[in-house]
Amino acid sequence: MVIIGVDPGYAIVGLGIIEYDKSRFRMLEYNALTTGADEKTTDRLKYIYDGMNYYIKKYRPDAIAIEELFFNSNQKTAIKVAQARGVILLAAVDNGVRVYEYTPLQVKQAVTGYGRADKNQVQTMVKMMLHLDKIPKPDDAADGLALAICHAHSNRMNSLGGQDLSI
Repeated sequence: MVIIGVDPGYAIVGLGIIEYDKSRFRMLEYNALTTGADEKTTDRLKYIYDGMNYYIKKYRPDAIAIEELFFNSNQKTAIKVAQARGVILLAAVDNGVRVYEYTPLQVKQAVTGYGRADKNQVQTMVKMMLHLDKIPKPDDAADGLALAICHAHSNRMNSLGGQDLSI
């Protein structure tokens, strides 16, 4: 099973692509789609949409695991991230890929076994589980890999309860 994990953002979208087969993980790629603050909103969203289409077409994933949107105190940022998340979901739907949503707590539980793990603990476990030489950078890409791992565990154990966003 090929899974693309997506840490949605407006300035940075973290991507982690893994293959999961017979309880074994293989990291295929990790990267980040980055947009500049000086770019127009429509150009930034188009870049994110095109980038997602590129990775979906390149890897033909069985699923996309995306982090549930967390609303912080900055409403302007939350709206922009929600717009970026919308084009990510649209790219998945346009390509016929099922999307599953996970909370940060579910991701931490799946990767570390502890729902209150800190960012460093999650990144260290991602490195270990995928047999990487170093922790993936940027942090958003490591988060994308953690989301993909979470979905693999959720699909295998069917206990994390990731929400299927497909209609």
